[in-house]
Amino acid sequence: MGALFWIKRFLLAAVPLAALLAAVEWFKGSTAREDYLSAGAWALIAATIFTYSAWRRHRHAKACGMCDDLAAARKAKKTT
Repeated sequence: MGALFWIKRFLLAAVPLAALLAAVEWFKGSTAREDYLSAGAWALIAATIFTYSAWRRHRHAKACGMCDDLAAARKAKKTT
């Protein structure tokens, strides 16, 4: 997984979140430029945390506990 993958993943997290937070500001009636900049900043912060945690988990080859539990549950369900 190269840099392009992680950049795409970051953008796929940041852009919709920024749009959602900007829409919330708009529905609240806040149309000031600072409100939209704040929504964008929070989206960038959240997307950075999301992407960094996924990159770190991938880098250290850590298993996803929830994924393993789901796979085991599906396997158990098929056998019963």
